[in-house]
Amino acid sequence: MPKQKTNSGAKKRFKVTGSGKIKRAKAFKRHLLGRKSKKRKEELAKSAVVHKSDEPRVKLMLRMA
Repeated sequence: MPKQKTNSGAKKRFKVTGSGKIKRAKAFKRHLLGRKSKKRKEELAKSAVVHKSDEPRVKLMLRMA
């Protein structure tokens, strides 16, 4: 049986931490930045963790499950 392929889009968007959590980037930081406050843009620049309810789907795309 052939190997399972990792989802190419997922492997570019997610990283796995040492404790097994999945890191992601926040949305809304690409354009229309002039109207957003400095504080909001700083918060959007930080990474976030994938929500517990979404983890199974992301792990499946990364072929971790």
